[in-house]
Formats: sequence, structure tokens, C-alpha cells
Amino acid sequence: MNERENTLRTIRFEGPQWIPVQFDFNGSCWHHYDEQDLFDLMEQHRRLFPNFKRPEGPSEPHIAPWQLEHKPYRDAWGSVWETTDQGVTGAVTEHPLEQWDQFAQYLPPDPATTKGGLPEGSLDWEEIARHVRIQKEQQRFTAGTLPHGHTFLRLTYLRGYENVILDMADDDSRLRELLGMVESFNLYLVRRYVNMGVDQMGYPEDLGMQQGPMLSPDQFRTYIKPSFERIMKPARDAGCLLHMHSDGDVRELTDDLLALGINTLNIQDLVNGVDWVRDNLKGRVCIDLDIDRQNIVRFGTAQDVKDLVREEVEKLSSPAGGLMMHVDIYPGIPLENLRALMDALEEHMTNK
Repeated sequence: MNERENTLRTIRFEGPQWIPVQFDFNGSCWHHYDEQDLFDLMEQHRRLFPNFKRPEGPSEPHIAPWQLEHKPYRDAWGSVWETTDQGVTGAVTEHPLEQWDQFAQYLPPDPATTKGGLPEGSLDWEEIARHVRIQKEQQRFTAGTLPHGHTFLRLTYLRGYENVILDMADDDSRLRELLGMVESFNLYLVRRYVNMGVDQMGYPEDLGMQQGPMLSPDQFRTYIKPSFERIMKPARDAGCLLHMHSDGDVRELTDDLLALGINTLNIQDLVNGVDWVRDNLKGRVCIDLDIDRQNIVRFGTAQDVKDLVREEVEKLSSPAGGLMMHVDIYPGIPLENLRALMDALEEHMTNK
């Protein structure tokens, strides 16, 4: 069974052979760790990194312009980003529409030439389509995706978080107009990917805080959910699988998210609770579980890390499928915990 078939079977509850795991190192890891130590771990875990080849010289990890340390960056929407750690996406420090008096003259970027992060003219849709064609020829799983923070967070990048929440409380018509502008941009991107025939369309959008969502369920249902429905419709109508991502505690919103017809929900494990995820989501949607990076993996022992992975697989997996696992590594995790995490994932990938 190849990777594409196994992934499709996992999402569709059709009996995959293994639990798909995506393991990523944040760009900041390459200057916080000795890169040779990370290369050693990758070479020793070929199930997680089947195509890894150790570079012959110094590696140069890709760092996006909004992840450059102490170098403010203005994205195509006009929001200014700053970070204090190379490789880590920082925060918006300048909102182009913080005051509504700029709105009458405001023009969104052109989705034919940018996804919104890089300047206009930086996007080559023909090259993206060529890459998808190659993946299809290789029988690999193909996916398109909107930029992270495509709708709700985009509003906060443009207006500022407090302003957006107050706009919703006031039912400000200008917010609805801005949301329509953002939605039109997103729809263009979705349709381009759908026309390529991708297997899955991704909708990454953080909605949760450490406790509870960033907006009330009523605000989500009034403003954001209808927009989600519209930008998901072209992909759903074309038979694409729908993948939804959100960091944070989104327990109050999950029923609304599932009502959108999503096939896979990528959420964090401990902030939502493994037992809660099992009791409320297992069997209803494919769970793409985001493995802890705040508590056990960072501060626990190596055995604690192994126990966490075992618990999650035992509680959330099924021979039918419905479980994927996602790991994002940030600096500060001890190397022995990294090794334990990789060992445990490889051990339990086939424990369904």
C-alpha cells in the first residue's frame, strides 16, 4: 500500500496499514540545536524521515521573510510582522486598517499573484500545477491549502484582535465588507487548487486560546462559519477532502466545525484533552492530532513522552483508521525527549 492509499484509507475509515505521522522541525531549531544531532536523529528514524539525505555541507533552512529576527516585514495585505527569534513566526505589530478611515482607499492583494504573505508577483500557479501533476504521477497524496489564518486571523491582522471583537459586538457593516473582501481572495485560491484535482484542500485557521476560543460560539456562527461554508463549497462539490486546522482550545466550536462537512480535524492534544477528544470526536471525523509541545514533551522525562504517545494511540486509534499524528518541534525540547518521541511514534505507527 502506498502513502496516498494509506492516507486516503485513514481519512475515510477504510482500514489503513499504518498511522500517518508528519514530523516537522521549526526553522528556529537549526540555530538552537547542533544540526548534526538533528541529522543523526533523522537518519535513525527512517519511518518518520524515509527520504532524508544528510547534507554534505552546512544546511540552509528556509526562513520566510516574516520569520527574520528583528527585521519587520510588510506582507501583501499591508500587515507588518516582527519576530525576536529567527525562524519563528512572530506577531503583527502594525495593522493597516486599525482605523476605519483607511478602508475606503484600501485594496486587497491579487490572489493570481500572491497568497498574501509574499509580495504580489511572487506566486507561480503554473509551477504549483506542475508540482501537483508530478505528485499525481508518483501516486502521492496531493493537497492544496489556504494560508494559515485565512479568515478570522486575517481580520485580526488587518484590524487588530480587540477591534475585530468589538466590530462583531457592534455588528459593524464595514467588518462584513472586509470579510467579503477576504472571502473573495480565499475563494480564488480554493478554485485554483480544485481545478488541479488535488485530493485534499486545507483550511488552517487558529481559533482557540489556552482556554476557550478567541471568539464566542455566537460570533463564530454569525461571521466566520458562513464564510467557511462558502470557501469550502467548491472543494466539497468537487469531491476534495476537507482538512481543518486550529491550535488552542476549540471544544466549544467543534460541533460547528464538523457541521461544515470536514473530513479531518487537526487539533492539539493536551489543551483539548485526550479523553475529551476520544469521547467527542473519535469515529466522527479523522483526528489529525497535534502532539504536545508545551508540557510533557518539553518538561517531562523521556518515559513521560513515550507514555503520552502510547496513551494517545491506545485511546484514539482504530483498525478502521481515523487517526493521524502531527509533530511540530520548537527549541527547548531536550534531545533525549526528541529521541523518545521519535522512538514512540515509530513503535506505535502500526498499533491500530
